Amino acid sequence: MRLLLRCLRIGQRHRFWPTQKVWQLWLYGRLCVRSLLYNSFTDSDTALDALFEPVYWLVDHITRWFGVVFVALVIILTSSVVCIVYVCLLPLILRTYPLPWIFWHFIYGHWNLVMIVFHYYMAITTQPGYPPQQSRSDIAAVSICRKCIAPKPARTHHCSICNRCVLKMDHHCPWLNNCVGHFNHRYFFSFCLFMTMGCIYSSISGWDMFWEAYAAIEKMKLLAKERLQVTANQTYGQTPPPTFTFHQRAFHKSVVYAWVLCSSVALALGALMIWHTVLITRGETSIERHINRKEKKRLQKKGKVFRNPYSYGPLGNWKVFLGVERKRHWVTRVLLPSTHPPKGSGLNWDTAPCVPEQKTALLAI
Repeated sequence: MRLLLRCLRIGQRHRFWPTQKVWQLWLYGRLCVRSLLYNSFTDSDTALDALFEPVYWLVDHITRWFGVVFVALVIILTSSVVCIVYVCLLPLILRTYPLPWIFWHFIYGHWNLVMIVFHYYMAITTQPGYPPQQSRSDIAAVSICRKCIAPKPARTHHCSICNRCVLKMDHHCPWLNNCVGHFNHRYFFSFCLFMTMGCIYSSISGWDMFWEAYAAIEKMKLLAKERLQVTANQTYGQTPPPTFTFHQRAFHKSVVYAWVLCSSVALALGALMIWHTVLITRGETSIERHINRKEKKRLQKKGKVFRNPYSYGPLGNWKVFLGVERKRHWVTRVLLPSTHPPKGSGLNWDTAPCVPEQKTALLAI
């Protein structure tokens, strides 16, 4: 009996030995993986970013290759509206409007068009600014870019689409096929501002023309339906309804197309322009908005108040952004095309000479 029990124990040991071995190997492998991937700074945001990394990669590559298409689309749509204004609307304005209104439309319309074309061209062709690849003693680097493996000055961020670090980066704009940074931020905002103004101006001034053209198109549809009924009933004794000429049909459809396009752009681009107006007033970029919001919450938990170190007050921020140093610069540098560079090199951020020195601490308890 004892011999039988001993044989059963030996059999159970040999039967469970492979299972224990596999379990130990599993625990050892899991420990190795955790030790290799362990990071004390890892949180839910980092894990979420890692999960969406393939999506980011796909969006970056699509935006990079389709940037030229977006720029061509902006040029084609803008040119189509300008052509409609010159071919269809301008002769009508010259025939029906009084002389003061003709003078106003001629002056304001051409000024707005020049400002749109100038700032869009400059926003596309002007580089946003890039930090030097090697460390310099006169540049205060706040961190090291983990992708470029190079010093990163303050307000500098890495663009995954351009695959470079950009000075005072705001965002990568596919409609410009370029990053919006330190040296072309003013051109980008001015383009958004004047394009929104031009679209609102076109929508308001063409409101009556739009409704007349829309009513004419509805009448064309009704007449076309009546002609089909006459043809189907074979009533040749009846007088067929009058038809619109090709020029009339093209005129009415062009007016409706231009008005709908300008109104849609005014709403979409106007919202973007208002958002950037708020950011500029606060002395922030789009990226810094998210960073400062997290920093504000972090300091609130410690009983501190966050102060933006790059804000000089609402008026001071606009002076720095627009490069206004004298009163005449509001006209020569804001209301007229100007290629003046922004304040500073984008590598170091000091108080601008047109703004009084800040007397309060950056972090006030």
